[in-house]
Amino acid sequence: MDGVRSLRASSPKGKTPCKGQTSIVRRRESSDSGRALIFVNGQLPDLEPVRRLIQTDDALIAADGGTRHILALGLLPTVVIGDLDSLEAENRQRLEEAAVGIRQYPADKDETDLELAFNYALEAGYRTILIIAALGGRLDQTLANLSLLSDPRLSTFDARLDDGVEEAFFVRKRVAIAGNPGDTVSLLPWGVPAEGVTTKGLRWPLHAETLHPAKTRGVSNEMLGEGAAVSLQSGLLLVIHRRQT
Repeated sequence: MDGVRSLRASSPKGKTPCKGQTSIVRRRESSDSGRALIFVNGQLPDLEPVRRLIQTDDALIAADGGTRHILALGLLPTVVIGDLDSLEAENRQRLEEAAVGIRQYPADKDETDLELAFNYALEAGYRTILIIAALGGRLDQTLANLSLLSDPRLSTFDARLDDGVEEAFFVRKRVAIAGNPGDTVSLLPWGVPAEGVTTKGLRWPLHAETLHPAKTRGVSNEMLGEGAAVSLQSGLLLVIHRRQT
């Protein structure tokens, strides 16, 4: 898998490659160990926690205006995907000069730029996907971003929203949470009751209990150590883990 700075991708079929792109081809091998980080054009008040998330061989995918966050980190995207209505002209010029692949879609489309970028990562074979700057800001966008992760096809993937301080992801069977004592962990049933919920390493444990969507019992639990675990027998559980800053 190519490294953070050297990954490149061609434009979608039928699109014209950007300037200088024809001589650079992105390797499309899939990798069980490779990760994709998708940057969205949302709020990202502090770059440093995100910088700590990035690993050397990560693919950095920009969903349209999310390009600005990658550039602010002093890095180049693997590829930019979307209708490009939020991509500033100056940043686009920088991308073209660096021969970064650009996949431009019509403004009138059925998917958000994030969904297009997310599908790209899945098709490329990435099984660990972190979505950056997708929390906060517009409520409709935040809920839509979370909804993307509820797709049943992702049951064997590690896909989550993360800004370095707060992460959100779904549990279908069981999951381990890495953090520190005092971190906040909230468990929210998604759509239907989450049954048989059992936790370990949390201040207020659950023992094969049911959490209901119209109740707030799972909000604001706390980690006792550097690890916690959550499992359930049926349903879908949204985990929101807020790290101590």
